[in-house]
Amino acid sequence: MESSPSGTGRITVQEAAERTGHAVRAATSVDADPPVLLDVREPDEWNAGHVPGAVHLSLTALYEGKRLPYEIQGRCLIVICRSGTRSRRAVELLGAHGSWAVDVIGGMRDWAEAGFAVVDARGLRGTVA
Repeated sequence: MESSPSGTGRITVQEAAERTGHAVRAATSVDADPPVLLDVREPDEWNAGHVPGAVHLSLTALYEGKRLPYEIQGRCLIVICRSGTRSRRAVELLGAHGSWAVDVIGGMRDWAEAGFAVVDARGLRGTVA
């Protein structure tokens, strides 16, 4: 994964989808512990539409000191927001605390435009708010 604890890595939505199992992989091997897609948007944005299987922890909550859920601590993180601005901030913050993370260039906007799944809080077809 192209990342460092300093939070300098960036990847495209296609790379994010491949690494998290949301797109067909070019290679035949599957990671035993694939990276976690971490959505750092606010709760209303998450509820309107998010990537199935993503973990939600808003940038606001991260700044307030909320910790990553136990089950994803120590895992590689692919961080996404609406357009890429908040995810870059989150990657810097996470990197400062020792997490390996990269942000998704173009965020949920590009994810949805690429045709990848977006679901709402009820599991129905969602929108990017």
